[in-house]
Amino acid sequence: MTSSPEERRRIRVTGVVQGVGFRPFVHRQAGALGLAGWVANDEHGVVVEAQGPPAVLDELERRLRAEAPARAAVTGVSSVGVDRVSGTDAFTIRASSSSHDDDAAAAGAVVVGADLAVCRACLAEVDDPRDRRSGYPFTNCTECGPRFTIVRAAPYDRATTTMAGFTMCPACRREYEDPADRRFHAQPNACPECGPRLAYESPPGRVEHGGPAALEAAGAALRAGAVLGVKGIGGYHLAVDAGDAEAVARLRSRKRRDDKPFAVVVADVEAARSLVELDDEAAAALVGPAAPIVVAPRRPDAAVAPGVAPGLPELGVLLAYTPLHHLLLAAVGRPLVLTSANVTDEPIVHRDDDARERLASLVDGLVTHDRPIHVACEDSVVRAAPWGLQVLRRGRGLAPEPRSLGAAATATAAAPPLLAVGAELKSTVSLASAGRVVTSPHLGDLEHLAAHRAFTVAVDHLCELFRVTPGLVAHDAHPEYLSTKWALDSGLATIAVQHHHAHVVSCLVDHDRPGPVLGVAFDGLGYGDDGDLWGGELLVADRHRARRVAHLLPVPLAGGSAAIREPWRMAVSWVSVALEPHTARSVASALDPRGADLLALCGGPDRPAPPSFPRTTSVGRLLDAVAALLGVRAVVRYEGQAAIELEAAARRVPRASAPAYPVEWHRSPGGPVVLDPRPLVAAVVAERAAGVPVPMIAAGVHEGLGRAAAERAVALARAEGLAEVVLTGGVFQNVRLTEVVAAGVEAAGLTVLRHRTVPPNDGGISVGQAAVAVARAQPVPSGPHRPTR
Repeated sequence: MTSSPEERRRIRVTGVVQGVGFRPFVHRQAGALGLAGWVANDEHGVVVEAQGPPAVLDELERRLRAEAPARAAVTGVSSVGVDRVSGTDAFTIRASSSSHDDDAAAAGAVVVGADLAVCRACLAEVDDPRDRRSGYPFTNCTECGPRFTIVRAAPYDRATTTMAGFTMCPACRREYEDPADRRFHAQPNACPECGPRLAYESPPGRVEHGGPAALEAAGAALRAGAVLGVKGIGGYHLAVDAGDAEAVARLRSRKRRDDKPFAVVVADVEAARSLVELDDEAAAALVGPAAPIVVAPRRPDAAVAPGVAPGLPELGVLLAYTPLHHLLLAAVGRPLVLTSANVTDEPIVHRDDDARERLASLVDGLVTHDRPIHVACEDSVVRAAPWGLQVLRRGRGLAPEPRSLGAAATATAAAPPLLAVGAELKSTVSLASAGRVVTSPHLGDLEHLAAHRAFTVAVDHLCELFRVTPGLVAHDAHPEYLSTKWALDSGLATIAVQHHHAHVVSCLVDHDRPGPVLGVAFDGLGYGDDGDLWGGELLVADRHRARRVAHLLPVPLAGGSAAIREPWRMAVSWVSVALEPHTARSVASALDPRGADLLALCGGPDRPAPPSFPRTTSVGRLLDAVAALLGVRAVVRYEGQAAIELEAAARRVPRASAPAYPVEWHRSPGGPVVLDPRPLVAAVVAERAAGVPVPMIAAGVHEGLGRAAAERAVALARAEGLAEVVLTGGVFQNVRLTEVVAAGVEAAGLTVLRHRTVPPNDGGISVGQAAVAVARAQPVPSGPHRPTR
């Protein structure tokens, strides 16, 4: 029997295939199969040339698809025949270079992997006093360590990262070049002899200790109540002893963060379980390679200072995701508050000189090092909800991993790349190319100059890193958003996507659904087609278009943007339309000394508010109003605070015990259905006057509003012939309201789509914008829902 003739193939692999140990994986597989050839990175991914029998080459291609490293995400494997090479039987890893084939551009740009939490094997070395990396804060391997935050350009090699200035010692070089070693081609590989070095600066800018002594000094300072800046993977954090009430209060005062909860970093899952209730899925997320902050129900006996998360039933916890954090926790012996080093809503500080300047008044010392961070990246945040994990903020460990735009985008996979620039708050930007979308980490709120700078840097970095030049910019329809103004000034072709349409479609992308669906989009504010500020919308939508079929009753945004920061203003607005004049005046006067004057400006059921007060249908602002009416929160210190604290009160009452305050509905002449919560507002005022406990009233508001939304969603979905209902927008971070709406929809036999990996808040808007813009490049499908956009 004769053996099969050999052939040689050039194999192109695309997706998240750099920075995840893919070349060593290919090397091992090819060696095990007895193939000759080579593997290399280039600016489009991984390219392999392999020579051997056709059946064996087929097996290699199968393994590249099916058995890739855990953190890889292969989006394509293609091959072409090339000339055989004689006289070689070795398989090698080649240095990275420019594209090895003419079709690489069509395959799409490379995607650098996200930063990975320290693995168990590396931690074991750090904790082993006999190991040469004992106590070394920058230990890593192909399975863990920094990736996205240190890479300057593609392809991903040491020379294109911030590790380029550190020359590997002979021992590290041997590991790097040994195919049997887990550090084989680990680009950030380092040890105490040749890698980054730790320093403790007190005050910032004056090095007091280096190496192990720096950790000892930092641990002593934290135990004594100090506030320290700690340089992580994606930026600096502020740290204090989580059990020290005075230290926590000092941190709040310096950071100017009066009430917003802090996250707590702990050593292991057992320590996390002592603070919060974790199911198996949440525990797995904590110890997984992304290692996000997990927001979970707080244990009554959690040993943290009350000021860590004042008045809230949940607590955000995370595990030490770098050796540095692991060693720092060991030096302190107690959980630590770990919060972004910034002023609230600004980007995280990540450059050393910037840290010394901007953090000087916030910290007593800095735990820093000499490995530069090229791009800032906040910690990711997920919530452990009753229905499963839900991402609230994509950052370290999750960004910039790509996601497919699904079968709906196949027809335009070769179309020019496009950029989506998101909204104003919780800013992110996304690049869509070759049928997939890559999204930046959370950037902050663009109204802050530092966040706007981070936005422009993120646009440039993504385009440069992924080697794409967008030909189209998708943006929000709001003309005053800074992201919209940037798009219109970019010189590129633009496409406006209505805010709530983008919300609905972002959830469709999350579930790889084309639509149409009945989308329930509840949030704070978004620019509507009629010029009002929408936020309580029911839309029939697919990826092409959206049609508004119902909305909350519009009311004045009393005082304009001031109403967002001062919920008592929205309470005045709602009582102006819900109560008879004498009662409304009494309630308004009790809310604030300016209440009666504001009430007069708001008009009433038959008298319009002045043009300076835009109208809003926002559910978020309605919940703010209720919080003010109940005395929960009249002025907020962070976004969503009033609604968050209202939900916290509601969750103290079991659903079975909660009333359901009435919400009426009617159809506007020739227009959509109007959900009318005036009876609900009147009930809140009456119940409060009657002495009903605040938690019971809060529960009744959630129950009544949620049931009404579910009933209208079901009725409208059935009328349109739709089987799926999307729950989207920042309001659906509210667990209690989501449970009520979902239960009502599911009881009617319809499917509920909740957000999972794309945030329901404005952090997901750029994903929805990108998907809509891609879809509009295709023929519009016919369908019974007849959307008008």
